[in-house]
Amino acid sequence: MRGQIILSHGSDSSPDATKVSALAALAASLGWPTQRPDYGTDDARGHAGSVAPRIARLRATIEALDAPPLLVGSSMGAFVSGLVSLDVPVAGLLLLATPSEIPGYARAFDLRRDVPTLLIHGWRDNVCPLPSVQAFAAQRRLSLLVLDDDHRLGASMHMIAAQFRHMLDQVAASA
Repeated sequence: MRGQIILSHGSDSSPDATKVSALAALAASLGWPTQRPDYGTDDARGHAGSVAPRIARLRATIEALDAPPLLVGSSMGAFVSGLVSLDVPVAGLLLLATPSEIPGYARAFDLRRDVPTLLIHGWRDNVCPLPSVQAFAAQRRLSLLVLDDDHRLGASMHMIAAQFRHMLDQVAASA
């Protein structure tokens, strides 16, 4: 049986959001079970107020599994996925449009150093500035794919799906 994939949507979005839905469908077509936590009630607390409840929800989801999952997150979902990886084992991280910080939240973005990670970001992201994620990726020597797109990465789903599939192949090979 393949490992679990947990896909975390961005703020003020839902588990049915375009990117997480498309990636969940791709994973399912390849035989990977997925979960998409609903952070809607957490997001009602505002950006900074939603981080801790999102982390708790994601951590509880992971702790209920038999093996470390691959985490996929978009924007706020990427932020909390990285932070959760510091506390519980994960098989990998695919992080889209990752913020380096959440204004009003005490911790900056971080992730476990030994976890296979791919960051994908848009050149024209006006919500999460590219220079911050570039600096983080450079400091950690992480793979960073920068696409000609905005924060939503809506025009880049084909490329994101290809990178996701490649990451699934890598996780499967290392299992």
